[in-house]
Amino acid sequence: MLRQSSLWRLWPRPLGAGVLAANLGGREVSSGVSPHGNTSPGVLNIFDRNLKRKQKNWAAQQPEPMKFDYLREEVGNRIADRIYDIARDFTLALDVGCGRGYIAQHLSKETIGKFFQTDIAENALKNSLETEIPTVSVLADEEFLPFRENTFDLVVSSLSLHWVNDLPRALEQIHYVLKPNGVFVGAMFGGDTLYELRCSLQLAETEREGGFSPHISPFTAVNDLGHLLGRAGFNTLTVDTDEIQVNYPGMFELMEDLQGMGESNCSWNRKALLHRNTMLAAAAVYREMYKNEDGSVPATYQIYYMIGWKYHDSQARPAERGSATVSFGELGKLNNLMSQGEKSQ
Repeated sequence: MLRQSSLWRLWPRPLGAGVLAANLGGREVSSGVSPHGNTSPGVLNIFDRNLKRKQKNWAAQQPEPMKFDYLREEVGNRIADRIYDIARDFTLALDVGCGRGYIAQHLSKETIGKFFQTDIAENALKNSLETEIPTVSVLADEEFLPFRENTFDLVVSSLSLHWVNDLPRALEQIHYVLKPNGVFVGAMFGGDTLYELRCSLQLAETEREGGFSPHISPFTAVNDLGHLLGRAGFNTLTVDTDEIQVNYPGMFELMEDLQGMGESNCSWNRKALLHRNTMLAAAAVYREMYKNEDGSVPATYQIYYMIGWKYHDSQARPAERGSATVSFGELGKLNNLMSQGEKSQ
């Protein structure tokens, strides 16, 4: 199987009882997870969160989970780069939906003082990757963070928020636990993720079974993401997209890796079983439509990266409307005056 060695073809581009920390110098697992099956009132219940927890727990306890970490490792590294671009240190940071800790390992203790890592999967927390930063692991749901208001200087999240049922609430929770002038840096899968697999399954299922069911979970549109961040209270927003294309020997190897990542579909309306003939037809369609010159097939992962700040009086703000003293029409005159001055010299 093609994984890390021949992998990357890249194209740019009021709540719980407080911080759960008894030993900031070591690694501790505390629990703040919501009741099983719980979701926010009045919210569409799209994903089976209990099933997603089981999928992530299963993936984390495999004999060699690092075989399937390549995508999360890469995105975690890119988030770390964005954190290093911010010219400041962070005393207390939080990773929401950390998995095995794919961001912390790329950061230094000079930049991050202490790191809280939360996830719904206890096996992921117990088998987290080593980091030089003092770390506390907290079993918690992204929609129900058990921390006080104005606790963290930095909140990060990598490839986790696409599985929450109430994304607006999750973003509001993140904003709530941030200190004023704190920053959120996150990444989540975008709408074009795995479009090759989606199209192949739909075509094969339509041809063999006379209709199709959703086999790839729905993703947030990039146009909605900025609006959701602003609605949650963030300002000075930055949202950009990236694509990572990974080559696999075939469709079945891709699906094996998705299972190993804990990224199998957990939508309530998923189809429990696909017929063997449909799967073989989908693999043939995938290869026919998308294969590379070397015989491998590509899978595209679209990544949305987002940065948002919690308001503070020290932050730069736009001038009030009507406060300008020079109009755009006068800018041309200014250029003429500068040109005349240069000629006179």
